[in-house]
Amino acid sequence: MKKCLVILASLMFVGFSAKAQKVEFEEFDLDNGLHVILHQDNKAPVVTIGVMYDVGGKDLGGSPAAPRTGFAHFFEHLLFEGTENIDRGEWFTIVSSNGGSNNANTSLDRTYYYEVFPSNNLELGLWMESERMLHPVIDQVGVDTQNEVVKEEKRLRYDNSPYGQFLFAVSENLFKVHPYKNSNIGEMADLDASTLQEFKDYFQTWYGPDNAALVVAGDIDSEKTKELIKQYFGEIPSRPAPKRNFPKEEPITEKIEAKFYDPNIQIPAIITAYRTPGFADRDSYILNMVSAYLSDGKTSKLYKKLVDEKKMALQAGAINVPQKDYSIYAVFGLPLGDTTLDDLLAEMDEEIAKMQNELISEKDFQKLQNKFENRFVNSNSSVQGIANSLVRYYLLYGDINLINNEIDIYRSITRQEIQDVVKKYLNPNQRVELEYLPEEKTEN
Repeated sequence: MKKCLVILASLMFVGFSAKAQKVEFEEFDLDNGLHVILHQDNKAPVVTIGVMYDVGGKDLGGSPAAPRTGFAHFFEHLLFEGTENIDRGEWFTIVSSNGGSNNANTSLDRTYYYEVFPSNNLELGLWMESERMLHPVIDQVGVDTQNEVVKEEKRLRYDNSPYGQFLFAVSENLFKVHPYKNSNIGEMADLDASTLQEFKDYFQTWYGPDNAALVVAGDIDSEKTKELIKQYFGEIPSRPAPKRNFPKEEPITEKIEAKFYDPNIQIPAIITAYRTPGFADRDSYILNMVSAYLSDGKTSKLYKKLVDEKKMALQAGAINVPQKDYSIYAVFGLPLGDTTLDDLLAEMDEEIAKMQNELISEKDFQKLQNKFENRFVNSNSSVQGIANSLVRYYLLYGDINLINNEIDIYRSITRQEIQDVVKKYLNPNQRVELEYLPEEKTEN
């Protein structure tokens, strides 16, 4: 009886937590096309101001005749250089001296800038983001400065980092015509060859209010905040949102074998990668559950079998890399001892085949449901996280209400659907098999 009461109390707590996390928000559009999302939470005197632009690494700079990679990521740096009213190098000083913090990040699909301030500095944050959108200083000094910064970042995070080229190596083999085949940070030769006018044109194309969404979350008065937003953003000129027309990828029907050499590693890796639907597709949600089943934690199937029990791998896992147009599903392993890449691949494939041939157990399925319930509760546990989710769901998914009901998608997924999706996408003839190898040293 006591055990039953404990289980019942746990279920009630999960249900209560999920319900208690419901996020209230309101949204409206300015006349210039800027979409605004407000979330009022007065429990702590903190506010997050964020602007997400519908531009990412897949949106190339330059011209159709000479397309340039890396522009979106470059702008993540460049737009901290300064504006007509913020001197060069003063952006971070202004933020920190007023008790705030700030950052930005870029994916292949979007770019996000945000500040976190004590709530009495809300107006300052709004002014700074309006400055970034209205009249940043884009000049040769800033371009040259940030070019060196980006080069150093590429060297540290990718070129000289063990397995740092993993995703790039997968993408360039998995995509043939879609710009997802390019790395988000771009090629340095492209940035070196770009003209100042190309950078100015890129800003004019992608950084208008029609191509962005503003989120303000935290300790605010909604009505006063609306007036401040209209004051600082309302006069920014509207610009037509750009149109995209990316080529479609042909389905992969025969296995693609590839090799990539990394000078920073000693232990090779085997990677199988599949082109899967964009993150808003139901099948992509199911593949998230497949990843959790295979490799989330030490009791997951791949880790327990290959690392813990058979001692064949130093590491093994699976990941669904979410993207808007196409996602990437990858399964990987690093062999241990005398284990060959072929042996490791066979064991990895065996686990996939099990999922294709039989339903996962009811016990494992319930564990998955609990994991995603907990993730949902945690995702809405901070104002900064809520701000990011609100603007992301609006801009990329086209459904801001996912912040409250995305968990219902996971709750509705069945064991049969999991089996069906694994059968549909994770087949040997639909993938890239990549041997990620140490670069062979040559004698001088």
